Amino acid sequence: MISKTEIADILARAPLFGTLDAAGRSAVAEEMRESSFEPGQSIFARGDTGGELHVVCKGRVKLSVLTSDGRELSFAHIEPPSIFGELALFDGRPRSADATAVNRVVSLTLSMAAFKRLLTIKPAVAEAALKFLSGRLRDADEQLEAIALHPIEARLARFFLAASRQKDPDGKSAKVTLALPISQTELALLVGASRPKVNAALALLEAEGALERRGQLMICEVEKLSALGGLD
Repeated sequence: MISKTEIADILARAPLFGTLDAAGRSAVAEEMRESSFEPGQSIFARGDTGGELHVVCKGRVKLSVLTSDGRELSFAHIEPPSIFGELALFDGRPRSADATAVNRVVSLTLSMAAFKRLLTIKPAVAEAALKFLSGRLRDADEQLEAIALHPIEARLARFFLAASRQKDPDGKSAKVTLALPISQTELALLVGASRPKVNAALALLEAEGALERRGQLMICEVEKLSALGGLD
């Protein structure tokens, strides 16, 4: 069982809640409920009714969708202290993707009803939510811009930068190690390119010192990725 103090500490590092003061995080912590999932267990499926967000405390969660030809496309792996499932909290619509526990996962959930209560007693939560959603929109705009305007190596650089920001939201680390348990084919689908072009672009990023591949681990040099992605 995770204590309220531990929950508040996790929230301090999590997107959306990290900008709140101690009192705000404590109020959110009071509304959180702990959940656990075994390896391979479905947390929710695309089309399910959604009514809560999750903050990952332990383990890794895979977000995926099925392609038109029935293949699974993994587009994100969520690790502590990231959040997922937040769209349902804001709009109440069905889930837009599948979420599956990769290993044993412990998460904290915040229901829509609890979120609405917090909005009435803690206006700072509403401000934090607006900032969080604005960041999500900016990320989406950058991804669309990258696909439309930038070469494949820049798109990949931006992809790894976005993943690095998710793992290190405060931007304190010059070097971030990411687990990337997806195939190059899946990666190619995510950045709008072919597998051979992705392979060549990965080699270029390595040659430039922006990436180091160690099996399924990617060691990202944030400053060099930013330069190659046209974001410096």
